[in-house]
Amino acid sequence: MPFTAKILLLGSGELGREFTISAKRLGAQVIACDSYAGAPAMQVADGFEIFSMLDADLLAKAIEKHQPDLVVPEVEAIRTEVLADFEARGVTVVPSARATIMTMNRDRIREVAAVELGLRTSRYRYAESLAEVLAGAAHTGLPCVIKPVMSSSGKGQSTVRTQEELEAAWNYAVANMRGDRSRVIVEEFIAFDYEITLLTVRSREGVSFCPPIGHRQERGDYQESWQPTPMSNAALAAAQDMARKVVDNLGGYGIFGVEFFVRGEDVIFSELSPRPHDTGMVTLISQNFSEFDLHARAILGLPVPEVTLRGPAASAVILADRESDDFQFEGLAEALATPGGEMDLRVFGKPTTRPYRRMAVALALADSADRARALAAEAAAKVRIVYGR
Repeated sequence: MPFTAKILLLGSGELGREFTISAKRLGAQVIACDSYAGAPAMQVADGFEIFSMLDADLLAKAIEKHQPDLVVPEVEAIRTEVLADFEARGVTVVPSARATIMTMNRDRIREVAAVELGLRTSRYRYAESLAEVLAGAAHTGLPCVIKPVMSSSGKGQSTVRTQEELEAAWNYAVANMRGDRSRVIVEEFIAFDYEITLLTVRSREGVSFCPPIGHRQERGDYQESWQPTPMSNAALAAAQDMARKVVDNLGGYGIFGVEFFVRGEDVIFSELSPRPHDTGMVTLISQNFSEFDLHARAILGLPVPEVTLRGPAASAVILADRESDDFQFEGLAEALATPGGEMDLRVFGKPTTRPYRRMAVALALADSADRARALAAEAAAKVRIVYGR
């Protein structure tokens, strides 16, 4: 059958799964790639490949084999020099090879934001040894945050409040970083009022924004998100201005998850992902078009519609607590029957569990964001992962 485009998806987790569904609805053929069999996106894709994205030879072979119209990264840890090489040969990398290079490493995107664009960021230093961590903490002051320059879902991130905790934080970051660079960023701890993700869409029609998403993290990983989150007009305008500058600098088309700390009217750039964002799972119930729909339309060169909220909404994650390949879910009916709003679930289909691994998410639509948060948390608590051994 004819397809609108062939997409090679690099990384096949829950975000890749939802993107694959959105892209296939628009006639795309999707080949899902990941390092393990049975990854969520593989279950709904047209084909799959199993290899490490950090293996340059295997990555190049997959691109050569499938000759995709679009290479779409869903994970940070990729041999980006391979993507740059194929982009130079005419393959379209989403949003661009430069964007994947800049954002795979926190140090590079921070330099773009703070130095090249002059955006407001926290104080920071990079470190490749414990001695440099100590020097970095002296610059930022305590408390500070230490995290690998390359990681995902908060892995390796710590908030350090005393001098004695610095060595353990360095060791934790090195043990949990992705890629092959033992480098961390030591940054000022911002006493923010709240933090947001501003989903920013760059398409042939220009730059547009979704309503800001509030979120709460633990261990550096998102636990719940809600939309909308109240912001003053001035703070929202500042966030949109900064997001527009950075995505225009990176170039290409697609959705970008731009994270900010907000303290009063002061908006501080934090991080950026050039792809659908985990906190944006809430858009599966909150918006007329989800972040995955918007990403698919933008990268396929299709019109990007105006985003409207269906109502205040929230998401709450459902986590595993142990390693297992023998488990099942219970309580789905009870969760979906939670009274007080419109409820939904996404079970990701991951074949194995491990402590704190995100396995599903509960979604709620209600008459206020606070009510939606309460309902999503209540529904998530009703879903149980039952282990066989």
